[in-house]
Amino acid sequence: MVITTINIQLFQILRQKLGDKEAGALVGFVDAKLKDSNEQNLKVVATKEYLAYTKAEMIKWMFIFWIGTIGVLSGIMTLLLKAYIKH
Repeated sequence: MVITTINIQLFQILRQKLGDKEAGALVGFVDAKLKDSNEQNLKVVATKEYLAYTKAEMIKWMFIFWIGTIGVLSGIMTLLLKAYIKH
């Protein structure tokens, strides 16, 4: 358990109502739950490195999509031009 001013104040308040042992256990429990919650939140937070990686991946896939689209449209245009020239 990390001892902070808030933990000490909480312990002092709870000690008057619950006693030393129970107050210490409750403060430790609350501290552990907050630490777990903070660790879970840090796993969700996007870092600058992750955002840069995501941006690079999006650009790569957009480029691949554009090349594919241009290839398909070029093929269709070629077929249409060949059909038009034959008539």
